[in-house]
Amino acid sequence: MQQNAALIVVDVQKGFTPGGNLAVAGADQIIPNINQLGQYFSNIVLTQDWHPENHISFADNHADKAPYEMIQLDYGSQVLWPSHCVQGTEDAELHPELNLPQAQLVIRKGCHPHIDSYSAFMEADQKTSTGLAGYLRERGIDTVFIVGIATDFCVAWTAIDARKLGFQTFVISDATKGIDLNGSLQHAWQDMLAQGVKRIYMKDIIQAA
Repeated sequence: MQQNAALIVVDVQKGFTPGGNLAVAGADQIIPNINQLGQYFSNIVLTQDWHPENHISFADNHADKAPYEMIQLDYGSQVLWPSHCVQGTEDAELHPELNLPQAQLVIRKGCHPHIDSYSAFMEADQKTSTGLAGYLRERGIDTVFIVGIATDFCVAWTAIDARKLGFQTFVISDATKGIDLNGSLQHAWQDMLAQGVKRIYMKDIIQAA
């Protein structure tokens, strides 16, 4: 794959795969696809949800609140999640079947106790940058291909922010897996396409190689 393109692999962690604290059904099934795609890219970035125990998005940290309820924070609506991907725990580890030793960078996100972070580029307040955009620009990368978990949250937010930041952006549909919370998967695809994100499939990468 051309030097101006990068593969961004979003949150392929134990916590989001079967057996994890916020497991997405069937999410482990996309890992072989991601490993295969990695062969076509010389620039690969991994993201890792990396929350402190007292994170504001955890339902456990709010009295009388249950997972998947909504609350209002300074930056808008926030879903309350089961505690997951806590820093230094097994739940936060990259999935053992993910095999991308050629990846050059791991971006950890969701580290700030009072701000959630779905996007690899920007925390949920839309002000706090992870530094990924600067890294990619310094490397001369202007095109990103995004895969991983979950399509309707961290993948979608990453893709939309990539477009807002001026990157040509593709989501490889059959290398992502969604939660689909109250129709969130369809809404996420509508939002991504409306922002100019392109939806492609593994065969498009393989045939172009």
